[in-house]
Amino acid sequence: MNSYWDIRQLSIYLNVKPSTLYAWAAQGKIPCVRLHGLVRFRPEDIERWVESFRVHDSPVPLNTTPRGPRTALDDIVARAKAQAYNPASRGNQTEIKPHRKGGA
Repeated sequence: MNSYWDIRQLSIYLNVKPSTLYAWAAQGKIPCVRLHGLVRFRPEDIERWVESFRVHDSPVPLNTTPRGPRTALDDIVARAKAQAYNPASRGNQTEIKPHRKGGA
């Protein structure tokens, strides 16, 4: 006889919140069976589904091709980053001095 998991059991098995599993089931992202409003999962289907996400053992090659010459857009982006991350160029920020009565 086939056994089925409920949301709680699958949540523990996958270490995923039940609300996430409900959302995945509603979106059709996870294989499930709906029985009069109840959502159930066949362990065999879940195992196949999980295996479909397995990352292959071969590493992903990095793009090691040399970049072409810098473009004007690269220079614009570099200047914008320098301005955003340089605390000395924060625009029109002035030091606030306390107001003293009676002049200087």
